[in-house]
Amino acid sequence: MSNINHFKFEKSKKIDGVYVFTPSFGKDNRGIIYTSFYEDNFNEFLPKNLKFKHDKFSSSKKSVLRGIHGDVKSWKLITCVYGEIYQVVVDCREDSPTYKQWEAFTINSNSPQMILLPPKMGNSFFVNSETAIYHYKLAYEGEYLDAEDQFSLKWNDSSLGIEWPIEHPILSNRDK
Repeated sequence: MSNINHFKFEKSKKIDGVYVFTPSFGKDNRGIIYTSFYEDNFNEFLPKNLKFKHDKFSSSKKSVLRGIHGDVKSWKLITCVYGEIYQVVVDCREDSPTYKQWEAFTINSNSPQMILLPPKMGNSFFVNSETAIYHYKLAYEGEYLDAEDQFSLKWNDSSLGIEWPIEHPILSNRDK
């Protein structure tokens, strides 16, 4: 079995500051094992003295679309720990050369990857599988900015031109 604490990382193809991490993993007749977070592998990507503070999980059924949400101070390390999602990241940094551009990633539990999002990124995902469990770690200074302090973009905003794999997803009231 390879060293399961090793990660390969690459920069996003479109959006500066977004990174994709692919862990090494062991696989046999029982399934797979991998490390989703090892502090030493992520320190160089976060601002000095900033650490991940808490984790969140969400479970969603097929055809659910969550987001596009974000805030001005949270770094997020996201992954799909069960099932498959179509992850979309939107650059909401007004001073960025890729402002309002988006990038999509397909992430699933059989070939794990984590995406690191800096602050001011719109974060959204669509569930491709029957069920998916989405996980994200958050790093920020001060208190957590919950829903009332976050920004939201309409999932089908024509100025973004996101190519979603569905026309009529299941949405929360907030996302409608």
